[in-house]
Amino acid sequence: METSTAILRVLDQLADLLGRTADTPPTASTPCTDFDVAGLRAHIVGWLTAFTDGYTSDDHLCSDPQAVAVDGSGADQVRRCAARLAEVFPAALSNPLKIGDAAMPGDMAASMILWEYQVHGWDLAHAAGVSWSPADDGVEASLAFAPGMLTPDFQGEGKAFGPRVDVADDAPALERLVGLSGRDPRI
Repeated sequence: METSTAILRVLDQLADLLGRTADTPPTASTPCTDFDVAGLRAHIVGWLTAFTDGYTSDDHLCSDPQAVAVDGSGADQVRRCAARLAEVFPAALSNPLKIGDAAMPGDMAASMILWEYQVHGWDLAHAAGVSWSPADDGVEASLAFAPGMLTPDFQGEGKAFGPRVDVADDAPALERLVGLSGRDPRI
């Protein structure tokens, strides 16, 4: 399975999830301790817009995610970004994606994006008490990718990702990914 296909599939599910959780109180807490529901929506929509702008622009430069305001639940914004990405994927993955002064290979950024939206989808679904079931093949791809990004520089107390949570090896793929990403799937 191509990463671009998995991203488009998870974005379709994420747009639906955003719509289904539109009535969740904006100040409700999420398993992503950096964000309440409103903050998580802003993070999802802002960064997806930034990534989309980077993949679809001639200079491959991401826009400022902080400059994006969430319209309603953000579902339509996610759908519009997904439609724009569908026009350039998978060819755009061969270009670097520039975030400020840094750049990363486009295919690596895509793997990071897939992982991020699978986990943030779980965060939002958990906060709202609804289901979230991204496709296992995409989650398995993220399970293979994420350990390379979750170095001691980025994971642990007070870092971007909390400490890994032990999850059984035979647990569902999403539970293993959530645990790897510093969230307890049993909460």
